[in-house]
Amino acid sequence: MQSIRNIAIIAHVDHGKTTLVDKIIDQAKILDERKERTELLLDSNDLERERGITILSKNVSVNYKGVKINIIDTPGHADFGGEVERVLKMADGVLLLVDAFEGPMPQTRFVLGKALELGLTPIVVVNKVDKENCTPDLVHEKVFDLMFALDATEEQLAFETIYGSAKNGWMSYDWEKETDNITPLLDAILEKIPEAPYNDGDPQMQITSLDFSSFVGRIAIGRVFRGNLEEGKDYMLCKANGALKKVRIKELHTFEGLGKDRASKVRSGDICAITGIDGFEIGDTISDLENPVPMPRIEVDQPTMSMLFTINNSPFYGKEGKYVTSRHLRDRLYKETEKNLALRVEDTDSEDKFNVFGRGILHLSVLIETMRREGYELQVGRPQVIIKEIDGVKCEPYETLVIDVPEHAASKAINLVTLRKGDLLVMEPKGDLQHLEFDIPSRGLIGLRNKILTATAGEAIINHRLRGFDAYKGEITTTSNGAIISAETGKATAYSIDKLQDRGKFFIDPNQEIYKGQIVGENNKQEDMAVNLIKGKKLTNVRASGTDDGVKIAPKVDFSLEECMEYLRNDEYLEVTPKSLRMRKISFR
Repeated sequence: MQSIRNIAIIAHVDHGKTTLVDKIIDQAKILDERKERTELLLDSNDLERERGITILSKNVSVNYKGVKINIIDTPGHADFGGEVERVLKMADGVLLLVDAFEGPMPQTRFVLGKALELGLTPIVVVNKVDKENCTPDLVHEKVFDLMFALDATEEQLAFETIYGSAKNGWMSYDWEKETDNITPLLDAILEKIPEAPYNDGDPQMQITSLDFSSFVGRIAIGRVFRGNLEEGKDYMLCKANGALKKVRIKELHTFEGLGKDRASKVRSGDICAITGIDGFEIGDTISDLENPVPMPRIEVDQPTMSMLFTINNSPFYGKEGKYVTSRHLRDRLYKETEKNLALRVEDTDSEDKFNVFGRGILHLSVLIETMRREGYELQVGRPQVIIKEIDGVKCEPYETLVIDVPEHAASKAINLVTLRKGDLLVMEPKGDLQHLEFDIPSRGLIGLRNKILTATAGEAIINHRLRGFDAYKGEITTTSNGAIISAETGKATAYSIDKLQDRGKFFIDPNQEIYKGQIVGENNKQEDMAVNLIKGKKLTNVRASGTDDGVKIAPKVDFSLEECMEYLRNDEYLEVTPKSLRMRKISFR
């Protein structure tokens, strides 16, 4: 029987997880060398490639020295924590990847805490040791301190550390001795990560992930914990609340390289994909038909933010999108909940409005961006945090906010965060930057990133992660500028924009189609202002020198989807179509 190692790779966003998996795949020579090779093989959807982040966890496997190593690539962002917790259940060990300059970051802490709780064996990889000003030895000490703070056992604290550069394709036990391959890392995995045990007895497998194929429907993915699973046999599906359902496995697949291989039988300890089972949910157990024993269900962290999703009813409705009705919107949102575990959808009193609950602004914005690319038109309201009552006390979510900022701008960042009810916990120098840590209510984070980046001329590095729920901290008073709103529908003229430039900043270009009620700019004052941008210049027969100076218009302010979501106020909607993002007043007369 082949020896198996199951290992999850965890790290902060952009510390090199997916690049490292690329190099492991190259080392094991599992790709067809005749085919064209792309970078970041595992970031397979467009959004992941554009943003440079991993959103969905993926499985690959390599064979090294006769041992099968199943590698699970996990998201680093705390908003996708629902993904991470489940996939860690499939692993026996973790590769903790840390940047040699930045050290362990807030989201590393979040995922590592989950891994240590599950008793997984860690191997620390200090990546990017070729960076300027990096301090690999210091980072090693910081990781030890972090594990100690997270109550790691003595065995976990005696972790192996490997240094190297995934981008340049080398790993070594000593960061000053460069090698020409990553075999030290693979050897460490075989040596330190415990072998996946073979447990005899009635079969048991927990569904921890799922895939979807238009040919075979939903595919259940998980690890066999006990016994063997066989193709074509009947099993019992143990669902929530003790419900049981008889199912038959049509096809079994194990992960081989970047793809899957058909298997007639899968042993305990291996990770497999099953087709032909209907009506399953994440956390269900596939067990013996005669003697079903369910496994403890997976607890997924609860959502902390909600947004109102509704159909697009703006004057430009239906011009750019393919799916515009409430039925389309409802079907798409409920379909998303099948595979996006941390997401919840609730109907409201109105047929065309839905409350969508997620883990944070990034989590919700990835869903909205995916939908607009599929051809959906919709409107979303301002993100709201979820307020709970715990033991009779009104509670709200709190986050740990970490800001690395040049010293001269540190006071501006501290001032902005304290205005949002944030408390400064840590302030220490880190190279030529100031390292600041705050405890702040999640409400205070909405719209804060833009303000900090503006105040620090874009030099701040901002990260945050959920700490948990705590007592409500009272109202946050923020003074914000009013909106400039279009009072007419038509094409904006350069003449009108030019005349109004001293009143504020504009979000539109000349000749852009706008409609009544659309937010076209930001006022310098705090009240809203309606303007007519459609009128052109009155033409006369008389030409006077000096009155026909060329129009000079400042470039428009361009917002990304997340920036638009954070900019919204309670009486505004964001209209999202495949080609445009427009902010508008919900009711404007």
